[in-house]
Amino acid sequence: MEDRFSQQLKKGVLEMLVLKLVCEEPTYGYRLLARLKERSLGRFSLKEGTLYPILYRLEDEGFIAARWSQGQGRTAPKKMYEATEAGREENLRYQLAWREFTECVEEFLKGDGGR
Repeated sequence: MEDRFSQQLKKGVLEMLVLKLVCEEPTYGYRLLARLKERSLGRFSLKEGTLYPILYRLEDEGFIAARWSQGQGRTAPKKMYEATEAGREENLRYQLAWREFTECVEEFLKGDGGR
């Protein structure tokens, strides 16, 4: 069981990580869940109920676009998500903000000798 602090840290970066993955390649929900889990070495093992509100929010903000792919044979159609130009720009802004934030926190933690 994770503590509240760890849960809040994850919650704060999920949108950034999901947008980054969609910027890397068009993808669908189940694949996003698998990639988040894989690339985070299991730390971001999400349920659909956590992922889809993030995707809807990113779509509402114009950062990603969704379209239905045609199923092949017995494969059902999948809702594919692709980054827009605005989404790619926002992805870069998120990453810059994250780097500035983590550098600030690291410096802050060094200042008190780790107490």
